[in-house]
Amino acid sequence: MKQTPTKLPISLALLTCIVCALGFGLIALWVSDHQIRYFDQKIITAIGQMESPAMTRLMKFFTIIGSGIPVMIIILIVMFVLYRVLGHRRELLFLAVGVLGSVMLNTILKLLFQRARPEINRIIEENGYSFPSGHSMTAFSMYAALTFLVWKHVPSRLGRILLIVLSSLLIVTIGTSRIYLGVHYPSDVVGGYFMSGCWMAACIWFYQRYEERRMLPLRSQSTT
Repeated sequence: MKQTPTKLPISLALLTCIVCALGFGLIALWVSDHQIRYFDQKIITAIGQMESPAMTRLMKFFTIIGSGIPVMIIILIVMFVLYRVLGHRRELLFLAVGVLGSVMLNTILKLLFQRARPEINRIIEENGYSFPSGHSMTAFSMYAALTFLVWKHVPSRLGRILLIVLSSLLIVTIGTSRIYLGVHYPSDVVGGYFMSGCWMAACIWFYQRYEERRMLPLRSQSTT
């Protein structure tokens, strides 16, 4: 019986990795040459018009769940379920490499570009460099990894669509919160999305390649 494919095709993952790498390279070039100020200013102005006490509380909430202790709690819970409940050791390794690798990559890139944070419309204080956004990279990597792992366990098309929509909303809202709170330029967030997209697509590509090779002996035995 022919089975319905439940995983992202390797070719699509590789193509996504290449496209995101090119996107990040373009953003990084514009940031280095200071050619992206108009884009940043237009987005900052548009988001700044939404400012209100209620919106500020909401954006602070989303920025809190985008890194630090909340992220660690989510990852530890998922790792526990994967390892102890489901016995999915390879999926656990995939999640750990995806998220922790993204954090390490962000640290290296910040030191490489050393872009100062915005000085206008600062609602909260943050230390360190600005490009690319660490919150955006962490949120993208974590929720993309979780979506990938949960995807094959969701039987209906509607469920999968809702999964993607929910993950996308969380990623976009966390990135937007960093612009709203005045601690990142929009190009920091977009650059973070591109780099995490590249990293996670590469992780998925290697994971799928490993799974394909692991399944080859089993397929050979089933046909004999």
